[in-house]
Amino acid sequence: MEKSDNKHAIVTVAICFLIAVIEGLDIQAAGIAAAGIREYFGLDKSQLGVFFSAGILGLLPGALIGGRIADRIGRKKVLIWSTAVFALFTLCTVWVNSFNSLLAVRFLAGAGLGAAMPILITLASEAVTPQNRGRAVGLMYCGMPVGAAILSLIATTDFGANWKNVFYLGGLLPIIVIPLMIWLLPESREFLKTQDKAASAEDAAPKASFKDLFNTENRIRTFCIWVSYFFTLMVVYIMLSWLPSLFTELGFSRKDGATAQFYFMVSATVGTIILGMLTDRWKKAYVIILMYGGILAGLFALNGAGSLTQMYMASALVGAFVIGCQGVLYAFGGIVYPTEVRGTGVGVGSAVGRIGAMLGPAIAGQLLAAGFGAAGVISAAIPCIIISAIFMLLLVRRIPQ
Repeated sequence: MEKSDNKHAIVTVAICFLIAVIEGLDIQAAGIAAAGIREYFGLDKSQLGVFFSAGILGLLPGALIGGRIADRIGRKKVLIWSTAVFALFTLCTVWVNSFNSLLAVRFLAGAGLGAAMPILITLASEAVTPQNRGRAVGLMYCGMPVGAAILSLIATTDFGANWKNVFYLGGLLPIIVIPLMIWLLPESREFLKTQDKAASAEDAAPKASFKDLFNTENRIRTFCIWVSYFFTLMVVYIMLSWLPSLFTELGFSRKDGATAQFYFMVSATVGTIILGMLTDRWKKAYVIILMYGGILAGLFALNGAGSLTQMYMASALVGAFVIGCQGVLYAFGGIVYPTEVRGTGVGVGSAVGRIGAMLGPAIAGQLLAAGFGAAGVISAAIPCIIISAIFMLLLVRRIPQ
């Protein structure tokens, strides 16, 4: 039995990892393809900003709806459909011929991706014992920076120089993974157990409801998770969107900025795995203090770095803790909610986080336009991290260690 449990867990986490790699590719795709898209469609800077926002905006309804449906009809079905939607509309990005249709397909691709993410977290959480949830989500979620780092390397080749190739790659890869999901991905056993319990009680399948997130057991947990997701993702997306530009703002070349982004993503992969493992082994409060302390140290290092080498080291430090922290927050979503509402809870939390993700880069752009410079943007991220840390420590007090 234990052998089959291990196989179940390995297959589930491996397939979820592949989908996370594809998400990482997509997160980098818009930025890498931006120059080609701008030229092809004749866009100005503000239209390009709207193009960036369209994909992130699509993540919101996707995250809200995907997790909820997954709690009702099953994790596997919804993950396959959401991956198919993402693949189709990513390919459509190459074929559209107007700005409005470009925005529509980016929004719909974002919706597919947004629906997939909470289900990946839920499946990885439920494939293992509660003692190993942090590790499983960390191993799955490190696919995101791996995908982003891979696309950063592809962008330096002749193949990556053509913006259409970036979207062909992003659309065809999930189409290859879908048959693997159909044949190999097992449905969550925890979900099936809750279905069986409901059937044996001659009851309907457990109906996950948004209201359940605010019952007496979950209310404070939900509020703490929302605040932490919101402010942490705000900082994550400031760094993802603006790191290369902050480098040029500080007088370094564009190539230096791209190299910094690569270091950021490679260290993010390592940080996500290590922090995920520590979540299972250490007291939760110690992990939170370490990861938010690490982010603050990285932000101060970015502000104080003088040489290019120091900037690279600071980027690596920020990447390890900022992206690693996002992985840990997702693992906490899997830990604090019961099976019946786990998909809904993680999905709604992700959607709240995505609002922070949309606001963060926009606020950073306003600060740069107002003349605050790179130091102003980095300093503005510091209070966000302190608020997130406080609410996560409050959350930890309400869950069993």
